[in-house]
Amino acid sequence: MTAFTPGTPRARTRRPRPAARRSLVAWLFLAPFAVVFVVYTAVPAIAALAMSLSDLRGSDLRNPFAVDFVGLENYVRLFGDARFLTDLGNTAVFVVVGVPLTMLTGFALAVALNTGIRRLRGVFRTVFYAPVVTNIVAIALIWQYAFNADGTVNEALGWFGFAGPNWLTDTDLAMPVVILLGVWRNFGTAMVLFLAGLQAIPEEVYEAAALDGAGAWSRLVHVTLPLLLPTVLLVSVLLSTFYLQVFDEPYLLTDGGPLGSTESVALYTYRQFGFGEYGLSSAASFVMLALVVVVSAVQFRILRPRT
Repeated sequence: MTAFTPGTPRARTRRPRPAARRSLVAWLFLAPFAVVFVVYTAVPAIAALAMSLSDLRGSDLRNPFAVDFVGLENYVRLFGDARFLTDLGNTAVFVVVGVPLTMLTGFALAVALNTGIRRLRGVFRTVFYAPVVTNIVAIALIWQYAFNADGTVNEALGWFGFAGPNWLTDTDLAMPVVILLGVWRNFGTAMVLFLAGLQAIPEEVYEAAALDGAGAWSRLVHVTLPLLLPTVLLVSVLLSTFYLQVFDEPYLLTDGGPLGSTESVALYTYRQFGFGEYGLSSAASFVMLALVVVVSAVQFRILRPRT
């Protein structure tokens, strides 16, 4: 038993807070986010789902009681619309071509910055990331001028004796230009994420592989890529989500043309909403959401076990 000396403060024992009180404090901190999420995300999502199951049109806004429940009729209309199916195919092209090109470009630049370019790494990283934060409207105007019939690209081709086409009005060439703009705009994000993943790999692993006789290519294939799979999964999901919802590039560069050859599902949804087809537009947005969920689930299924 310890004697108490007058003049010395008595040690206080802090009682642990009850679990209910800790839970209340946690909910108080979460409350602002929860309110914002419910008001601006959950409620609009539920309202959009309800609209996708109704025949709501712009003319019904003055008389909401005229709106009827139609079930899955809007979804049936979507998949019976040849234009929507074409836009669905265009979106698939954006994903199948755009995601690998963006990932390969970002990975190549990340490897170069991580191994070959070290002195000016910060400068190059800023330059390569600049398209991500540059205003897309300004970028689209520059690209429209560059790929015009009398633009910079055709002028450069003329130096070598080639007569360039009108890229943005050709149904075969407009899509590659739009995809190229998407790659140019997003490879900076992939590069930064890949560079962070590369810098997280310990140098001792490469040294051990080198002692075992592994060359540069062997180290890349058998050391870098396996250890980088979590980053590959992250980049793949982010880029797939972007290209499945691609809107800015086709809208600003070609307005979905020529002849709908570059129109995406997101652009189709936007047009139907502008036409006052609120139920059909909501159904198209949920089809797009389902595509994002399915593609992301497939990517997790393929890459997650290996990570």
